[in-house]
Amino acid sequence: MKTAYSEEAVPRSSEGRPRLILLERDAAEGRELAAALGRRFEVRSIASVEECVRMLRSFNAAAVLIEAGLLNADLIPRLREVKPALAVVVVSAVNDATLAFKASKFGADDFFVRTESQGSIEAKLIAVTGALPIPPVAPRSASRPDFAMLFGTSPKMEDVKSTIDKVAETNATVLIRGESGTGKEMVARMIYSSSARADKPFVKVNCAAIPYELLESELFGYEQGAFTGANRQKPGKFDQADNGTLFLDEISEMHPSLQAKLLHVLQDGEFARLGGKRDVAVDVRVLAATNKQLERDVAEGRFREDLFYRLNVVSIHIPPLRERREEIPVFLEYFLSKYSDYYNKRPAPFSAMAIDRMMDYSWPGNIRELENLVKRYTIVGNEAQILRELSTHKPIVVSAPAIEQPAAREIAAGHTGASLDGDDQPSLLEIGRRAAMKAEREAIERTLLQTKWNRRQAAKILKVSYKALLNKLKAYEEQDGAAPGRAGTQGK
Repeated sequence: MKTAYSEEAVPRSSEGRPRLILLERDAAEGRELAAALGRRFEVRSIASVEECVRMLRSFNAAAVLIEAGLLNADLIPRLREVKPALAVVVVSAVNDATLAFKASKFGADDFFVRTESQGSIEAKLIAVTGALPIPPVAPRSASRPDFAMLFGTSPKMEDVKSTIDKVAETNATVLIRGESGTGKEMVARMIYSSSARADKPFVKVNCAAIPYELLESELFGYEQGAFTGANRQKPGKFDQADNGTLFLDEISEMHPSLQAKLLHVLQDGEFARLGGKRDVAVDVRVLAATNKQLERDVAEGRFREDLFYRLNVVSIHIPPLRERREEIPVFLEYFLSKYSDYYNKRPAPFSAMAIDRMMDYSWPGNIRELENLVKRYTIVGNEAQILRELSTHKPIVVSAPAIEQPAAREIAAGHTGASLDGDDQPSLLEIGRRAAMKAEREAIERTLLQTKWNRRQAAKILKVSYKALLNKLKAYEEQDGAAPGRAGTQGK
């Protein structure tokens, strides 16, 4: 493991920016990430390990960012033979907990996914290099226009915005609820940017992306000698967020063994690092988000009731995009302007027909799906191709977290219109079979959405063989003419 730099010793460019080397085989991907990080860091992008080793000898870098596909057990020790104090961060295109675990095992200091927010990636790089943020955080007013536009254009979102305004200036814990892709992190950042802590750190942790064996050390840090390989003290996310805000995304996925320790921090403002002999006091505001129904998890014993009440001081529910369709044209205009500038392209505005088609679409992936569609349109500039993509999607209506799933009567009837009041009533065995089949299909649909229809990844998450999942999808296709995924999408 590396030895942390002091702030004065962080290798910097002549302009004062910390220096990074990006090891990335894909030249276009390397240029894109280097450009995104260029505001705060001086980045050199290279394509081979040998070139990276040579550059380390001449370019005084604070950290190396390694494409996940190049990671192996020998690479990081080899780089640290050249520069022992080197920080190493693994960069992945997919959110894979197994890969994050492997990166940590091989000696990486951190791991991030390319789709994470710019602020989250920069915060991780600042933390591992020990550098102070450069330039300083922009004033609050600079970030408010986007928030106001994205979360104030429909009656339902006006209610959300009103709640945000009321809670922002307090230190209350907030539980943000809503389907995947509805903008829960944006709401968390809006609360943060409107609070008295806006000039302090905002630290995000995705509880589902980190194996629970690593999440405790990620949150609370560890002392030198806490376990084999712990050659130095490592601050955790609570340390990094001191006097600021900690955003715990997908809080429902936190392992029960960690829930008690989180509860202790929320109650007493203290925690102990792994291997530590004393408690560390922190002043952190916690915001949490979930796309699950936590009340059900509490009832079934998967989530601590006392922790639920600690988190649920104020609850904000974000409605799905299909319940606020009047915002779709606003989002289209905003994202088209954003990505036109980002990619330096000027595609034509969407036609009235295209907007009508998008207004009719159910958007199972919510704002995230719409944003990705606009991003693709900005790149390819072909409206007809984008509309064909929409036509190949089977609309999947996912219930909001706060709403119960369809009642047993509907399940038992099998959506066929059969009555339960006469001779057509099915047996209890048949009711159970239909309910199990429905629950299984909903689980597959949710996982396909989560993995953006990557069927191999979905099979891994569902703990079934790839062939078994394909058979299920084929059965659904024969049953109703379309599998609960994206037509033509291949597993990877």
